[in-house]
Amino acid sequence: MLLAYKTSNRAVPDAKLNAKLTRRMDEGTELSLTIAQIVQRLKGSHLHSQIERQAKECLHQPEIKLESLKEDVRSFLKTSGWERKLQNAVYRELHVQLPPSHPAAPPEHLKEPLAYMRKAQASWEKRVLKSLNSMSTELEVPLARMRPAVEQKELTNKWNEMGTDEPDLSRFRPVYAPKDFLEVLISLRNPNHDSSEDVSVRSHWGLIQVPLNVRDIPQLRRAYSELNLTTGQLGIDDHAHIHPDLFENEYVQIGKKVVLEQDSAAAQQYSRQGCPTGLRADLWALILNSTNQPQDVMHYEQLTAGVIQHDLLVDNLIYKDVKLTASNDDYYFVFEDFLYQVLLCFSRDTAVLDHFKYNSATPPKSYIQGKVGEEECAVVYPPNGVIPFHGFSMYVSPLCFLYNEPSKLYSVFREMYIRYFFRLHSISSSPSGIVSLCLQFERLLQTHLPQLFYHLRQIGAQPLRIAFKWMVRAFSGYLSTDQLLLLWDRILGYDSLEVVAVLAAAVFAFRAENLMEVTSLASAEAVLADLSTLKVMPLIQIFLFATAI
Repeated sequence: MLLAYKTSNRAVPDAKLNAKLTRRMDEGTELSLTIAQIVQRLKGSHLHSQIERQAKECLHQPEIKLESLKEDVRSFLKTSGWERKLQNAVYRELHVQLPPSHPAAPPEHLKEPLAYMRKAQASWEKRVLKSLNSMSTELEVPLARMRPAVEQKELTNKWNEMGTDEPDLSRFRPVYAPKDFLEVLISLRNPNHDSSEDVSVRSHWGLIQVPLNVRDIPQLRRAYSELNLTTGQLGIDDHAHIHPDLFENEYVQIGKKVVLEQDSAAAQQYSRQGCPTGLRADLWALILNSTNQPQDVMHYEQLTAGVIQHDLLVDNLIYKDVKLTASNDDYYFVFEDFLYQVLLCFSRDTAVLDHFKYNSATPPKSYIQGKVGEEECAVVYPPNGVIPFHGFSMYVSPLCFLYNEPSKLYSVFREMYIRYFFRLHSISSSPSGIVSLCLQFERLLQTHLPQLFYHLRQIGAQPLRIAFKWMVRAFSGYLSTDQLLLLWDRILGYDSLEVVAVLAAAVFAFRAENLMEVTSLASAEAVLADLSTLKVMPLIQIFLFATAI
């Protein structure tokens, strides 16, 4: 009996030990898998061939000894800066590749684990593509055509002055607008979820009715601890404990060191407290590992040549969008030429297709004329797999303030898109996806401003119907540019779009008194019509760290 007692007692720690060992083995397998994926991706890169060439060339140097060859070559790569470039490349891959998963998981599960989300996204894609094909048929405009030589020459000559061109775009309409997309998100339901099980009645107040985990204020405080009220922040006029000039001067010096060290991880951490205006362009490029090497410039020139050779139907949608949005914006109208160049090149860039490995969306396909239905004749259209919608150009516009070299502007925008912006117009369960952001916005308001939420709901002014247009553009075109860039500093710094939902809730909290007086959706929209005078960081800080829990 005593033996049985000892054995049964030992079984508990043994089970715990086995569980711990299994967990560690799983973690080890995941790590090995991640390393293997990164190595595989980098093997085919230009950086790999450059490092290989440098390693071979250094063998001729007298300080490289045969008996310590491995250590000497490694030391050379470190002192010559190549090791840091490799570290930055690995850091970038960690941000854009798929999270580790079970080896047997099918590809669609890697893109989006929830079946009902995949189904909704596929249905939305069909609708958008149908709208594009209908436009092509109705207007008798082909999806793509080779430009005649005369037209090619004309476009080449006016490449830097496309804003002066006034094509007739009256027949073209945006394929969809954010409000159309919102209706799709509102209709989302998980067929396996019984909403009657929800503990709180408030969960039914909002428009988004899907059970996703989003962070509440205590969790956000822990995740965004650098934004607390006692830490110095760029974007706040009066720091609690440090004189603004003293903080900024010291902070700028640290920023210069970060840029000098060329360390992506350090730049990302630094960005959490904001980037100084004079260093922001370098810091963002460093975080994104956007180096603008000669091969990047060449790639951009090839894309430009592609625009000049072929005319796409989506080009008209890009022209129309720039004319409707950026051209009418007091901050961005001067960048009209840049926007055409970047967006037209972006539509031809097949390198963008890589992000569909971790995007819930699938690139749309069209058929070669006369071959409809034959799969072998299906081609991705547009070539980058992204159909522009109303407001799409506003993802690029703020970047024009930072980069005046088109190839550099292009590479930074493309990286921003494949890391962040694609999540704002695709249906997924990602914490940075637009569905989670909408749900988080509604939960934050319901929890901390329930009276306001209930009042707006009762008068038919659901808060999300007002805030959605801000969030789907990451506030571009709504905030003043200096404030928008401070917000985007934090998106890059925390590698998350969550702060967009927090700001949207903070705006409602800031205008709560006025909003409690409104009696209709139109009057609520009027109260929130102009956000250009708002100071972003004080709003976010006060909402996160001064709200009673």
